[in-house]
Amino acid sequence: MKKPLIGTLATVLVAGATALVGASPVQAAPTATVNFAGTVALSNCSGSLVRMPGSAASDPALVLSNGHCLESGMPGPGEVVLNQASSRTFTLLSATGGRLATLRATKVVYGAMTDTDVSIYQLNASYSSIQSRYGIAPLTVAAGHPVQGTSIKVVSGYWKKIYSCSVDGFAYRLKEADWTFKDSVRYTSGCDVIGGTSGSPVVDASSGQVVAVNNTINESGERCTLDNPCEVDQNGVVTVRQGIGYAQETYGIPACFAAGNRFDLTLPGCTLPRP
Repeated sequence: MKKPLIGTLATVLVAGATALVGASPVQAAPTATVNFAGTVALSNCSGSLVRMPGSAASDPALVLSNGHCLESGMPGPGEVVLNQASSRTFTLLSATGGRLATLRATKVVYGAMTDTDVSIYQLNASYSSIQSRYGIAPLTVAAGHPVQGTSIKVVSGYWKKIYSCSVDGFAYRLKEADWTFKDSVRYTSGCDVIGGTSGSPVVDASSGQVVAVNNTINESGERCTLDNPCEVDQNGVVTVRQGIGYAQETYGIPACFAAGNRFDLTLPGCTLPRP
């Protein structure tokens, strides 16, 4: 997890697009197609255009990335960014990674680096308007916990590179410098992500749904330092895995959204950290 620097960081994972029709809930794609469609590039990271399972075509669109990619800086432990005005722009990519359009946020709906590492932006355009103008549908955030052994793709919109590997397992606690993340996805060695892939969607290669957001890798084998996360198990035993990358699960996010893509931390089942 490198501190974002303009021109150096970005990550995006991409999965199958979803059809958007009228204002009805978006229907799941029949087969997964993992490419750059639905991903975006930030000034310092990557991200993806996403919908919740119950999102409608008429809802304001959302962009998912890392908390450490926020333009306001990296949130400290215990700090939560909520409904903060933003005019940040995102470069929308085509299936082959070409630049299609510039999308603009109206606010940061949520951002944190406590328990997770996530930022969610609301855009000034609906899913239907984006699809009608640019032919791009959002990726769906899965509402179920990722499964060990699942084949995944990490799609970086910033570097226009797709990494392929599997879910090796889960870190009970992942500690990096002052931050601690819970129940993190551990990659097999195929996803040797680099600085600039932060915020990439981690896509289930079979379902095409987003199951996590890429956020860090142990670069040099150091223990629990910045850019060198360590795993801590239930008994406090520390394990360092040099060259292994991690992502933060996203299955808990849909429970925090009501109809109309309205974000509400008090909804039943929403367990994201509160301010």
